[in-house]
Amino acid sequence: MAGIMAAIVQMDAQDNVQENRKKAVAGIAQAADQGARIVVLPEMFVYVHSLDRMRQMAEPLHGPTSETLREAARRHGVYLVGGTFFECIPGQEKVYNTNLFIGPDGNIRTIYRKIHLFELIAPGEVVVVESQAVEHGQEVVTDDTPFGTIGITICYDLRFPELYRALADRGAHIVAVPAAFAMKTGRDHWEVLLRARAIENQVYVLACNQVGIKPDASICYGRSMIIDPWGTVVAQASDAETVIMAELDMEYLEKVRTVLPALKNRRIGQETTV
Repeated sequence: MAGIMAAIVQMDAQDNVQENRKKAVAGIAQAADQGARIVVLPEMFVYVHSLDRMRQMAEPLHGPTSETLREAARRHGVYLVGGTFFECIPGQEKVYNTNLFIGPDGNIRTIYRKIHLFELIAPGEVVVVESQAVEHGQEVVTDDTPFGTIGITICYDLRFPELYRALADRGAHIVAVPAAFAMKTGRDHWEVLLRARAIENQVYVLACNQVGIKPDASICYGRSMIIDPWGTVVAQASDAETVIMAELDMEYLEKVRTVLPALKNRRIGQETTV
């Protein structure tokens, strides 16, 4: 496994699909021009509004957003964690919140549909129940690449360490986290949870968040970051649309796992004798 340059495209996506796609493609181009080989977009990068409005804007899996992402990955020769978009489910009102991981040849390598669906119930402030519009995904997803195994999660998944441990058990060296993490929770929880997931599983974490005030008056926290397997934040975004980058050093990852062999030392679920 070799090192690789990773980039995160932090976006303030709004309710203009064409403009959001243009921003995403521009961010991918900027990252590639600066040497990135893997690029991550945020959750719901293609359209942001109320859940009902977003559900109405759902697309087929092989639709215009998918084609835009595939062409951008192919044109710039990058591995692309394509944020998420709402995917139609034939015969159902609900949709999936779907990520495509695309190779530099433009082919879709994996499809991850968000497993844990967000709920925030603060009467008088905000109430969000994602499962009213979105169907739960079922599959834990990893992909073996020339630079290591990557696992995909989405936003609220971050609060469920068992998913990240499942990815580590499948050999993950890198975990991507496209997100639209809310300001209310992000101020206190975003960095803490991301660093914990990196430390627990001794992986690089690529956390790409939305930023800004959205058409439904919700606010996303921003502060996208890249975290190394020791839990150190090696790159962090400002409170604006931006591209951040860092090298993922797989020799360093193996050194961390050798010096502190926590994954190897696990005992839960293993036979022990006293």
